[in-house]
Amino acid sequence: MQRELTIAAPFHGTAAAIGLVPDPVFSAQMVGPGLALVPHVSGGNQTVCAPVTGVIGALFPHAFAIETDQGVGVLVHLGIDTVALNGQGFELLVSSGQFVTEGQPLIIWNPEYVGAQGKSVICPIVLVQQDAASLEMRVVPGQEVTQGQALVTWRE
Repeated sequence: MQRELTIAAPFHGTAAAIGLVPDPVFSAQMVGPGLALVPHVSGGNQTVCAPVTGVIGALFPHAFAIETDQGVGVLVHLGIDTVALNGQGFELLVSSGQFVTEGQPLIIWNPEYVGAQGKSVICPIVLVQQDAASLEMRVVPGQEVTQGQALVTWRE
């Protein structure tokens, strides 16, 4: 039987190719395949929601990973080099080890503040250590997406 998992947009934004992320760890898909999402920068705070149901593994103010029942890890990184902000512009709403459901608010961040600090606000969303051939993109680069909209489907 085929296993399947759909990854939803964690926030409103514009879809972008993973190759546009200005960090080779993501753009070269060293962590895994995926895509990127560019948030709407104006408007202050933005809520980041769980793109899948699962257990929070790694959790930082600027990034999180969720391990799903299918054994697939989904990593969302909010901006690039945002670790240097030491949590400023981010507020955690959950804890590591916590079970979360798709659409549940996880982090509040301020992309406008992050951008004003000279950091890229592009957000890679990757399926950790998966094969790119197992992904079906559900959006195209440049497409506006809403929180909860299907971004990619993984099948094995």
